[in-house]
Amino acid sequence: MHPAPPRTVDLRSDTVTKPSPAMRRAMAEAEVGDDVYGEDPTVLRLEALTAELAGKEAGLFVPSGTMGNQVALAAHTTRGVEVIAPEGAHVYEYELGSMAVLAGLMPRLVPAPGGVPDPEAVRGAVSPGRHQAPTGLVVLENTHNKAGGTVVPLAVATAIGDVARAAGVPYHLDGARAWNAAEALGVPLAIVCAPFDSVSLCLSKGLGAPVGSVLVGARALIDEAHRYRKMYGGGMRQAGVLAAAGLIAVREGPARLGDDHRRARALAQALDGAPGVAIDQGRVQTNMVYLEIADARGFVVELEAHGVKANAMGARAVRLVTHLDLDDDDVAFAAQAVRAAAEAWAA
Repeated sequence: MHPAPPRTVDLRSDTVTKPSPAMRRAMAEAEVGDDVYGEDPTVLRLEALTAELAGKEAGLFVPSGTMGNQVALAAHTTRGVEVIAPEGAHVYEYELGSMAVLAGLMPRLVPAPGGVPDPEAVRGAVSPGRHQAPTGLVVLENTHNKAGGTVVPLAVATAIGDVARAAGVPYHLDGARAWNAAEALGVPLAIVCAPFDSVSLCLSKGLGAPVGSVLVGARALIDEAHRYRKMYGGGMRQAGVLAAAGLIAVREGPARLGDDHRRARALAQALDGAPGVAIDQGRVQTNMVYLEIADARGFVVELEAHGVKANAMGARAVRLVTHLDLDDDDVAFAAQAVRAAAEAWAA
């Protein structure tokens, strides 16, 4: 029986953050209208600002990153085509078969060591559709969650885009953490988004908003995606109360992502050599640290007894995620607690 830990540090995800006092005030005071009619001024400002930052023509505010991805997939394709995606992609692993159920699409996964597919592997996966389902879309994820929050190099993203264009199919980015990728690469968000026809950008992860994502792309695509948003149940009425927090997240959140990345590196380094734990330090590129350990689910229980909440991401992988509700002291405490849990686990 473990004694109660002195405190608990939540490293399950960067989605566990609470809205700031400024966000709460903005939400309470938001100017609103009926967004289904396109009349919510705060939503319109959020969509326009996000599209501008991403270098795209238009944006569409949606309740979640999954909806952002799925309305994009539906708007780009027709039923019965394949979607090429990297192995471990969120659209395949964590969106509950939405592409098949909602849009009649089939995934075709390509190898992606460290979350980075080889453009030639993508080229080889393209199907002309003579005797099998034709390729209808190529999807990339940046950063790649399941690979450890790893960053896709700009040259690779561009080369895969060239493959998609040569095949005559659109190119979508699951950019749930694209701002993290931009920070890690030292470039503006628009550079990360440039090769893609559409990008889904999450506001409730590293940027700290309580709800929402914005899909950006050409105006004609966004108009079509708007129809699918309504079809999928995403027509929100006075949604400016949510978009107000998103505006603060977009304006203020990216500037402090470097702190999350620095703290993740410090955590990974502090855990180097912990008994029974392996960490690929080269994959600690943004705000995630993945531990490889026997019986990940059992170890997560041990971690919570020591004051750290974490997620098991399979049988042998435990994910720790830094975020804006943590400071350096929290990370130091977490490092000590994880090491203590590892020592108890190994004993």
